[in-house]
Amino acid sequence: MDLIIKNGVVIMARDTYKADIGIKNGKIVSIGKEIEDNEAEVIDAEGKYVLPGAIDAHTHLEMPFGGTISADSYEAGTRAAACGGTTTVFDFALQQKGHGIIQTAKERDELCAPQACIDYAFHVVISDLRPEILDEFQDAVDYGLPSFKVYMVYKKEGLMADDGVLCQVLEKAKETGALISVHAENPDLIDIRTEKYLREGKTSAWYHYMSRPEFVEAEADKRAIHWAKSLNAPLYIVHLANKEGMEEVKKAKDEGYEIYAETCPQYLYFTNEIYKREDGRNFVCSPPMKGKESLDSLWKGIKTGDISTIATDHCPFQTSEKDWGKDDFTKIPNGCMGIENMYPYMLSEANKGRISFNKVVEVCSTNPAKIFGCDDQKGSIVIGKDADIVIYDPKKEFIISKHNMHSDVDYTIWEGVKLKGYPVMTFSRGKLVFKDGEFVGKPGWGKFLKRKIKR
Repeated sequence: MDLIIKNGVVIMARDTYKADIGIKNGKIVSIGKEIEDNEAEVIDAEGKYVLPGAIDAHTHLEMPFGGTISADSYEAGTRAAACGGTTTVFDFALQQKGHGIIQTAKERDELCAPQACIDYAFHVVISDLRPEILDEFQDAVDYGLPSFKVYMVYKKEGLMADDGVLCQVLEKAKETGALISVHAENPDLIDIRTEKYLREGKTSAWYHYMSRPEFVEAEADKRAIHWAKSLNAPLYIVHLANKEGMEEVKKAKDEGYEIYAETCPQYLYFTNEIYKREDGRNFVCSPPMKGKESLDSLWKGIKTGDISTIATDHCPFQTSEKDWGKDDFTKIPNGCMGIENMYPYMLSEANKGRISFNKVVEVCSTNPAKIFGCDDQKGSIVIGKDADIVIYDPKKEFIISKHNMHSDVDYTIWEGVKLKGYPVMTFSRGKLVFKDGEFVGKPGWGKFLKRKIKR
């Protein structure tokens, strides 16, 4: 063996136990008590927890948006992810007009592959649906790209899918074994409300929230779920942020439909009150943070299993770019950071007793691996799987600051947040990439994941 992690408490979605873990050639080859190999490096994890690496199934790295490009390159974003205990990221590849699905992913991979510090996969955003694109669904699934996204919003930006497009891709996904993700908000209501506030001279960040409050998101959640149920097609709702939508997801799941909901750490910690702050523009994302009632509903959904996954929607912009909207919320680039904060924040909440550590592993690692078709390699500490492992010190106190983060962004919305417990080591396929606050990996280490969703 190459490496043995000894004496740690192994935490998985369903089990917790003390064991040693043996690793060879990037794979887990042994789990048990008192594993010995004189040629292996030994790490003593006594008093610490040993967890599967997190999977962030929703990131936007080097994404062109709002007249600029998101601030974290693939190198910076995956570096930051590794330093927060995330060992796999799923990024969104935007289809350009006239381009195919596999072509879109390959073009994105050319940019990502030399930079990625951890393993990665792509969801292809369908924005130019043509008959040949529907015909390509099966080829894309066979290639290892079984997940696509459509936007029910961003009409002016040319990204929006209308109900006809949404239904077509849902039907084809059902037929081919793919999974459709949706960004659910109502664009017409957003436009009408935005124009009203601008006419009235109401231009602060608070009116970003007011232009797209709870019911604007909830209507689109209900509409997407209605079409998925009507067509009996699987559906994944990204960054769910409102109570009414949460209730609709629960209802559909209780009725036996294959509906998944993802939420993000920012919706679990911040409320819409954040937009009243002087720096409220730094927190502008879509959907925006909602009221306390929605926040509480999301936490309840995690506990009941109606929230399937936690991801970040990591899409940060520099302070100077956020300042474009200082006097006009419509000019604020939409997006927040979180790729380095997701696992530490959720684990800290478990350490404080809000939820179990097992639940955190479930929603941050095991479930996304299963839902998106890489659970043969990722998502749990099992013999034969990749040695994507995090060693977590439950006694370590940590205060988040831009000075101890590892991305290229010049601020963090998580500034000053105190965490109980923190990752101290991250391994990607058995390679140490983070240790005691320092990134020790290298760009180009990460590999593209080809996946197959099992149903």
